[in-house]
Amino acid sequence: MTRQKPAFQEVYPGFPAPAFESLQSRRLAADDMLQRAEAFYTEMNARRTTRQFSNDPVSQAIIELAVLTAGTAPSGAHQQPWQFVAVQDPELKRQIREAAEAEEYKTYTQRMPDEWRAALAPLGTDYVKEHLTDAPWVVVVFRQKYGLRADGTTYKHYSSTESVSIAVGLFIAAVHHAGLTTLTHTPNPMGFLGDLLGRPKNEEAMLVLPVGYPAPDAQVPRLNRKSLGQILQVGRGSS
Repeated sequence: MTRQKPAFQEVYPGFPAPAFESLQSRRLAADDMLQRAEAFYTEMNARRTTRQFSNDPVSQAIIELAVLTAGTAPSGAHQQPWQFVAVQDPELKRQIREAAEAEEYKTYTQRMPDEWRAALAPLGTDYVKEHLTDAPWVVVVFRQKYGLRADGTTYKHYSSTESVSIAVGLFIAAVHHAGLTTLTHTPNPMGFLGDLLGRPKNEEAMLVLPVGYPAPDAQVPRLNRKSLGQILQVGRGSS
């Protein structure tokens, strides 16, 4: 049964009505849409993750625009529960690398189960994280687990993990579109990042992204992406 749309006050009794504005968009011709979609796919299909970075400088303006792009992501209740911390200072990057390598060494030598090791073997990763000091920028993404008001009281954030994940995807796309590369690094545990970067108690680090130009001799694993048929179902499937 199709339901009729309720009045605002039926759903939100006592709350002020929200303000709306006209959506600014234009409808493209079908051929133009297909061309744009193909061009964007071709560009993003060339994106690769590398662990070998040049230390050539990158303008802060590029990082800022990539973060602004990430900030256009949809989020639960429009709470925007993300915080990007961009680090350029060599000493601070050294401290991040030292702490990350200490945790990663324990992971690779003590914590890592055989199944995880088998999954990582084709990538050839290890506990040495030179990308954290080679790349000109290290961007740490924090998830705000809950909101903090000025008086110190808290309020719930909804779908914060999903929201931050979408924002990170847009950040990665923006970095690639600008002609740079990045790496998604998730040292575990990551509590040291909040301490090193002076973040408040309601935030937890989700991801570390070194950003820069690839090194001239950078290499990437020889891998294949899943085909369209492996990642898309149209309509009802059979169980």
